Amino acid sequence: MPIEIKELNIKINVSDREDVAQTEHPFADFDTYNNLVKDCVEQVLEVIANKHER
Repeated sequence: MPIEIKELNIKINVSDREDVAQTEHPFADFDTYNNLVKDCVEQVLEVIANKHER
């Protein structure tokens, strides 16, 4: 069953300055990234299961 996205909001900031401080990527820690992906997959599977029960 496909999931339909009805609205998608994207916000970006563009800067020409090279002296902007580089911050560490929030997913530089592999465990943090894996936990986020795991949580997302679980939520998607819950939504699919709930729609299937109807």
